Amino acid sequence: MFNDLIDFNDLTLLEWENLFELGLDIYDNPSKYKNYCKNKILAALFYEPSTRTNFSFQAAMIRLGGNTIGFSGTSATSVSKGENLKDTIKIVSNYADIIVIRHPNEGAAYAASLYSKLPVINAGDGGHLHPTQTMTDLFTIGKLKDKKMTGLDIGICGDLLYGRTVHSLLKAFSLYSDNTFYFISTPELRVPEYFIYELRKNNKIIIYKTIEECIDKLDIIYMTRIQRERFKTEEEYKKQTGIYILDKEKLKKSKKDLIILHPLPKNNEIGSDIEDDPRAQYFAQAGFGMYIRMALLIKLLEKPKTQINIQEIKTTGKKCANEKCVTNTEKNLPDIIKKIDGKSCCAYCETEI
Repeated sequence: MFNDLIDFNDLTLLEWENLFELGLDIYDNPSKYKNYCKNKILAALFYEPSTRTNFSFQAAMIRLGGNTIGFSGTSATSVSKGENLKDTIKIVSNYADIIVIRHPNEGAAYAASLYSKLPVINAGDGGHLHPTQTMTDLFTIGKLKDKKMTGLDIGICGDLLYGRTVHSLLKAFSLYSDNTFYFISTPELRVPEYFIYELRKNNKIIIYKTIEECIDKLDIIYMTRIQRERFKTEEEYKKQTGIYILDKEKLKKSKKDLIILHPLPKNNEIGSDIEDDPRAQYFAQAGFGMYIRMALLIKLLEKPKTQINIQEIKTTGKKCANEKCVTNTEKNLPDIIKKIDGKSCCAYCETEI
């Protein structure tokens, strides 16, 4: 049984399928679960802004009979006074039963899990991963496609370089086989290879420059916004925005049962002329997220977390060069390496060292 959820691929396929089935049962029988987390407290630590993820986690805990504490933005917390992540996690561990964290630095959730005596859930760490959005995406696809998770033609469009929801989703689909993925992006925003290494083994990947080239083939199209906050300059951002827009004209060539998904928030990448199209399922997708997060909270609170012994972790002395990695802001973290595709990578942000 997993102790934390830092990366969706911390789960085995069986663990995910059990979560999926539990989420379906909660969706169908919500009153059955109204006291599952009675007297439990969720600490929601949102260092970055959030609407859907923050609210859905809080709603999930409340609907399970529990309570929530936390912050959205750090201006009213001791973080603004210079408190480091390690100390914040140790303090919060005294007040809650489970922690969900969103942080601008890549690998921050993994760093938090090292020092927390409570289960930690990654609600997004910079441009790295967003595993509970992945759970939401897979839950939505499974529910709308009658549990079919193989033999699908899936288009992924927009920001494939910085999109943490994309990275998590592609890593998750490595658990399945016989799907075809259509990557639609500019060369500058192409998906990093290490996020699709496992996916390639049992699935097909095709790269396209435009939506029009492949829209007629797709069972699902997953649109993403170009994220202003991930670019160093406004000029770099403007070069990428407005290139991919899914509108009514493009949908004329699509399948009748196409599912249009988006992790939200959206900007102009989905035209307002298709919001009422029954294939546009992104608002339903956001709603489904609460039920699968309820399932996750139940599972993680079933038994105490096995505490990590920091003293037993072997450090390497090799520093991560990724300036967005949490190790470059939290100087007390041990230097840890893991192998990805035979390469030595930072255990926090997965950048090759």
